[in-house]
Formats: sequence, structure tokens, C-alpha cells
Amino acid sequence: MPQEKPTKLTLPHISPAASKPLYEQIVEGIKREVSAGHLPAHTPLPSFRELAEDLLVSLITTKRAYDELERAGIIYRRQGLGTFVAEGGAERSREVKRDQVDMLLQQAIQEGLEAGMNALRRGASVVSRRDFDAAIRKVLGDEVQGSEEALRMFS
Repeated sequence: MPQEKPTKLTLPHISPAASKPLYEQIVEGIKREVSAGHLPAHTPLPSFRELAEDLLVSLITTKRAYDELERAGIIYRRQGLGTFVAEGGAERSREVKRDQVDMLLQQAIQEGLEAGMNALRRGASVVSRRDFDAAIRKVLGDEVQGSEEALRMFS
């Protein structure tokens, strides 16, 4: 494990006015940096205190963000040494993001179907029911035959 100086994180602006809690904004920013390859495995991260000072947030906020990242397997801590990006952290970060996208797509499909949508609108164009059903199968798996079956799955 390298004994380098912790990396200065470049995260998007963290704002109390944003719709998400501060710790979630930090988690998402670090996940984005890890999955983009800007923070390779075993890269030392700032301490709770350093990150809190840099982002102008409380120590509790940074601790909560690091706790969540550690639970997700994206970072690890070593007593007396610091916090580091986990081996496989980039892949784990992308996996977590894919899971979130799948969940959001399933919610969107459910909401659309419950609202009586039988086509997807993209800008000025409309996607056919057949293409809509194909998109649902892509998200939910080939075992789902179409939107009606997907709606039954969620009911």
C-alpha cells in the first residue's frame, strides 16, 4: 500500500441547496471520479477532516459519505494509514450505477404503463409500441414479453 500524499479530490460543486443531501453529493462525486479512472485502485483519499475543510461541510457529512462508499466496496480504510480506493472500486462503482439505472428505468416503465402510455416520446418523434416493448425487454430481460407483462410484474 503506497504511502503517498492523499489525492486532492475534484468533485462537482457540493451545495446545500441541491435536492440531494450533501453526503450523497459527495458519494456520487467520488463514484464518478473512481469509475472514470481518475482515482485508480489504492489511491489515497483525503481524511474526513481534510475533505470536510475542502468542501466546507461538516466532519459528520464526510464520515457518512465515506461509510457509504466503504459499504459499497468502492473504498477501504486502514487504521493509522488512511482511506484508499479499493481494488475493483471502478468496476464496483459502475455496477452500483448500473443497478441505479435499472431501478430508475423500471420505475419509469411502471409509471408510464400505469399512466396509459403505449409509446415513448423522444423529442418530436414517437417510438412504436413494438420498439417500446423491445426496450422493456432489454431492461427487464427477454423473459418479459412486453409492456402488459411488465405492468403485471410491478402490480
